[in-house]
Amino acid sequence: MSSQASRSDASRSRLDPAEERRTRILDAAEACFVRHGFHRATMHDVAVEAGMSPGNLYRYFPSKDAIVAGLAERDRAAVADDFSGIESAPDLMPAFAALARRHLAEAPAEKAVLCVEMWAEATRNPAMAAICRDFEREISSRLSGLYRQAQGRLAAPAPGADPEALARLAMVMADGIMVRRALSPDFATGPVIDAMLALIGAALEGRFDPTGTEPVSASTHPEPAR
Repeated sequence: MSSQASRSDASRSRLDPAEERRTRILDAAEACFVRHGFHRATMHDVAVEAGMSPGNLYRYFPSKDAIVAGLAERDRAAVADDFSGIESAPDLMPAFAALARRHLAEAPAEKAVLCVEMWAEATRNPAMAAICRDFEREISSRLSGLYRQAQGRLAAPAPGADPEALARLAMVMADGIMVRRALSPDFATGPVIDAMLALIGAALEGRFDPTGTEPVSASTHPEPAR
């Protein structure tokens, strides 16, 4: 999951007071989870970051799990908005590439740290695991639908490119990029994202099988010279 703080800053003036407080709390929680780690961050930390009393905070979110659910819902709405913009674009894949670079390369590294914190917590917290699983299903569904739409626009659609398998592979690659960004602030994302996009394009055109069931031809990997 990623922060939508810049969007919330731009739209905050249009929110009613209760919604503005919820947005402020969610932004504060993201900052605390990155700074302290999800497990160590407390509701008191979030309240201080948000500039309100703990009692007032609990009126909006009764627990950290509830805050995470709020973050997930906010990100889910942002994802729906992002993909709606891509699906209506005249050229799908350049629009998708721009979205991938915005989230995987241009977003602050703190957002990658937040994702890793959430994934780590999901290994021991069933509520967090359910939230992450539901969010991943949403992304997978959106991606596979986008790839299916992109295939339909090809002059000669490639029957071997499975949109669901391609979505799973794309998500694994994107997750790896997020982990590397969280662990290595100087990690160069550009070449890796370019390779990922090239692989997705090859799969859509039938030049690569994302299911891994097609044998690799000898011409692709010739035997080394003896």
